[in-house]
Amino acid sequence: MHASPLRRTGLGLALVSAFAFGGSGVAAKPLIEAGLDPLHVVWLRVTGAALVMLPVAWRHRALLRRRPALLVGFGLLAVAGVQACYFAAISRIPVGVALLVEYLAPVLVLGWVRFVQRRSVTRAAVLGAVLAVGGLACVVEVWSGLRFDPLGVLLALGAACCQVGYFVLSGHGGEGGEEDRPADPMGVIAFGLLIGAVVLTAVSRPWDMDTAVLAGRADMGGTPVAAWLLVGWIVLIATVVAYLTGIVSVRRLSTQVAGVVACLEAVVATVLAWVLLREHLSAPQVVGGAVVLVGAFIAQSTTPKAPAAPVSGAPAAGRRWRKRPVRGSGTPDRVTIMHSTVLPPPAA
Repeated sequence: MHASPLRRTGLGLALVSAFAFGGSGVAAKPLIEAGLDPLHVVWLRVTGAALVMLPVAWRHRALLRRRPALLVGFGLLAVAGVQACYFAAISRIPVGVALLVEYLAPVLVLGWVRFVQRRSVTRAAVLGAVLAVGGLACVVEVWSGLRFDPLGVLLALGAACCQVGYFVLSGHGGEGGEEDRPADPMGVIAFGLLIGAVVLTAVSRPWDMDTAVLAGRADMGGTPVAAWLLVGWIVLIATVVAYLTGIVSVRRLSTQVAGVVACLEAVVATVLAWVLLREHLSAPQVVGGAVVLVGAFIAQSTTPKAPAAPVSGAPAAGRRWRKRPVRGSGTPDRVTIMHSTVLPPPAA
């Protein structure tokens, strides 16, 4: 009887997280089209969120000593890598397509498990991988000679690979440590954002940013919108709120429910891009997108379990759990960051 309110709360927060993550590309693309470099938009997002999360990082400052590899890996892959590749991709291809390509991450994880770790995978997982790849072929319309910019598609695949990289890291870098305690995901997110901000500052050179764009307006599907408002949405809603609500929600939902809700991120992004940016997908692409989501869900929910180890993580486009922790333990179950982004995670 006591679980029902928790599950309802978790579902509501998961929906908020999916909506927040899904709106990141829709808010970022007008800024990019207005003249900002994709890396500068990523820098604004990550640095702004890092400043907001600075008190959380201070509270969990012991993680710098206990889990340095995990924090650096999260900052480089789940924050800087995913976001940079995703935002660069949406500057060349539709938002929905970029996020759907990114949803190949669970399939790539299966490839890592089968061919690198040499562990068996279930038939259902193979079916999910086949469905996801086939759906992707429909999304990019390969029969038309790759309808979208090939470089944009490759950048979206890069975002998926960064997600896989963090999955691998979280399976090893989070093991052991002081008193064998798993790292608190709030601290991992906070330090990941700080490390990502430092890396992106060196790479993106924000001092070369065209700041005049931030003082003006950006075109969102024919409607002028203040650029600072879009930046505020990306930082506060699509990053801080998305991550925090996602963390809380994954502690309250079953694997099946959480997996379905995570897949809604791509649906939200596609619908918002359709309504706000006037990005329309053809009927085969819509069907292919649905197949990608079904395949990704099957793949991520049937991936073989890794050897038991305390692993930390945070929300993203796809997620994978072990059993829920004992109530009141104060530590999360096994959560693998699969977005985007972002961050996609995420998305992105």
